[in-house]
Amino acid sequence: MPDNVLIAPSILAADFARLADAARAVEGAADWLHVDVMDYHFVPNLTIGLPVVQSLRAATTLPFDCHLMIAEPARWATQYAEAGAYNVTFHAEAATDPAAIAKDLRSAGSRAGLAIDRDTPVEGYLELLPHFDLLLIMTIKAGFGGQAFMPELLDKVRTARRHIDTGHLELRIEVDGGVAEDTIAACAEAGADTFVAGTAVYGAEDPATAVRKLRALAV
Repeated sequence: MPDNVLIAPSILAADFARLADAARAVEGAADWLHVDVMDYHFVPNLTIGLPVVQSLRAATTLPFDCHLMIAEPARWATQYAEAGAYNVTFHAEAATDPAAIAKDLRSAGSRAGLAIDRDTPVEGYLELLPHFDLLLIMTIKAGFGGQAFMPELLDKVRTARRHIDTGHLELRIEVDGGVAEDTIAACAEAGADTFVAGTAVYGAEDPATAVRKLRALAV
């Protein structure tokens, strides 16, 4: 597996009655397991919360990539780190002091990610990137799975990649939303190196094979 490409299947697209099985189905193929946390406040949907993450942590060896689409990340983010998440990403739009939350996450034992939603320009957050390990750029509107990929949002990825490379920063660029066999190569070409895929993985007959196909297309 190339070190520069990470694939993170999103269990938002899995059968919620069989989340442990869904996690194990991609072990050995995926790098991370993407866990979408929605609170019905920041986004108009309600999904997985802390108790599910805590229970699922014992069911798989995959590192958890928790994406918090929640209204109060300063209050909740570190609890996901303490629950064993490898990476915890929260939304810039929901945070008054993103750098402080990132510091708290690192102190709690996880990596820190900053998410940028569809309608948010990335330029206003570029100077904060030294505080983070990952930048998540949405290629749809946050809050719902199964949306169509929006290629125009890759301009944000290109902008962030230029800034990161020019500044010699060490962080990953993750894309989330509509990532599939027909879109992942464009994401990689724009500068992403970490890819969240939900339906493309868990809608396939063999999720592990789907992950391997995506990886090959992103290299």
